Amino acid sequence: MATDETIFDHLKKEIPVDEESLLLNPDSSVGLVIVDVVNGFCTVGSGNMVAPTKPNEQISKMVEESAMLAREFCDRKWPVFAFLDSHHPDVPEIPYPPHCIIGTQEAELVPALQWLESESCATLMRKDCINGFVGSMEKDGSNTFVDWVKEKQIKAVSFLSSV
Repeated sequence: MATDETIFDHLKKEIPVDEESLLLNPDSSVGLVIVDVVNGFCTVGSGNMVAPTKPNEQISKMVEESAMLAREFCDRKWPVFAFLDSHHPDVPEIPYPPHCIIGTQEAELVPALQWLESESCATLMRKDCINGFVGSMEKDGSNTFVDWVKEKQIKAVSFLSSV
């Protein structure tokens, strides 16, 4: 990889992806899914695992874009689903060190998204594993994420992830 070539440029060559604008009309059946935009992954000095140790422009931009899109979706009364990495202290997520322990700031939404906690447009799902779909499984066999998609009649989903 050339020194002036960014990792993103390199990936675009290796994994061609068509970039295009997505225009949504008021009748769109869309939903926004935000994955792990929690302090433990995104807020400087707030995490035991991957939170930045100093300001990081890429993470800051991702958080800013996530908040902007979430606000736009809620203003339009479109549904937002946010997965929050959230673990019990006595249940390890191997091979990772303890992180995002329930009840700590690590497991909370970043400040720019905390307003979602009181919005009717938002569904927050604490998950205790890396896979949100698996983390949405309930003891009765239902799946909170699948139920959300069905209830909201989602036809297209936009994903935003911190990792």
